[in-house]
Amino acid sequence: MDWKLELVSVPVTDVDRAKAFYTEKIGFNPDHDHQVTDELRFVQLTPPGSACSIAIGSGLPQGEPGSVRGLQIVVADVAAARSELVERGVEVSELQEFPWGTFAFFDDPDGNSWALQQLPAWR
Repeated sequence: MDWKLELVSVPVTDVDRAKAFYTEKIGFNPDHDHQVTDELRFVQLTPPGSACSIAIGSGLPQGEPGSVRGLQIVVADVAAARSELVERGVEVSELQEFPWGTFAFFDDPDGNSWALQQLPAWR
C-alpha cells in the first residue's frame, strides 16, 4: 500500500500576504482559494513539480503562525533555485554543503522555515 503525503498546513497571520509570498516570490501554483464561511478560508498552493501541497488560511485547525520548521523542497540545482529566489526579493542563506546535500534556507513572512536541498550525486 502506498502512503502519500499530499498536504501540509502552514500557519500564517495574513492569508493574502502569505499567498502573495508563496506565489509571487517562491513560485508556488495557486490551486484553490475558497472562502468557505465568514470565518473559514482555505488556500492550497503547490510547488512546481511537487505531489505535495501546502494549505494556508483562516479558521483552519493549525499551530501558531511561524511555528513550522524544516519544510524541505528538493531541487535539481540549488544554486539556480537560490538565485531565482534572490532575484524575486527573498532573503535566502548562502549555500551550505553537508554530506547529505547542498542547502539554502529561507523563512516566509511569519517565520515558518524552509530549506532547499540539492541531493548529493551518490543518491
